[in-house]
Amino acid sequence: MEDLKALIRDIPDFPKPGILFKDITTLLKDPRAFARVIDSFSQRYVGQSIEAVVSIEARGFVLGGAVAYRLGAGAIIVRKRGKLPWKTHKVTYELEYGTDELHIHQDAISPGQRVLILDDVLATGGTVSGVINLVEQLGGRVVECAFLAELLFLQGRDRLKPAPDSAARRTHPRACC
Repeated sequence: MEDLKALIRDIPDFPKPGILFKDITTLLKDPRAFARVIDSFSQRYVGQSIEAVVSIEARGFVLGGAVAYRLGAGAIIVRKRGKLPWKTHKVTYELEYGTDELHIHQDAISPGQRVLILDDVLATGGTVSGVINLVEQLGGRVVECAFLAELLFLQGRDRLKPAPDSAARRTHPRACC
């Protein structure tokens, strides 16, 4: 996977000074690399009865839609405020550079539905923790969280350890590369 890592461009000081942005567009434009990423995620979850793949605005949509298709699962999107046209549930969460708000349609997930949460990068874990809360508010069962890349120095996976009342949440998120 080192060759895939090499295709992810680092952009220092974006969107704010002190932030190292992981630009995955350089990987996505390479058809073989993109196929390897989607194949890797899909192979891991075949046979796990994933019913929906929840992806996070905006780069997560590219990965989530492709993996959902390969798994025969629904594709569910989580967006920023004002971007979804129907009734939503919302969560406010912390980023490494501030706070933000995410929304999901109230009818996006059925109670008991087995869900994979997929995003491009795991940083502090604030975004995905918020999405886990949204999925659980709707009665969904988070099977696992998966990411294309992980910023280990931010220790985001520590925020994803199972809560005492949530046995379905896995301790170790999966990073592709």
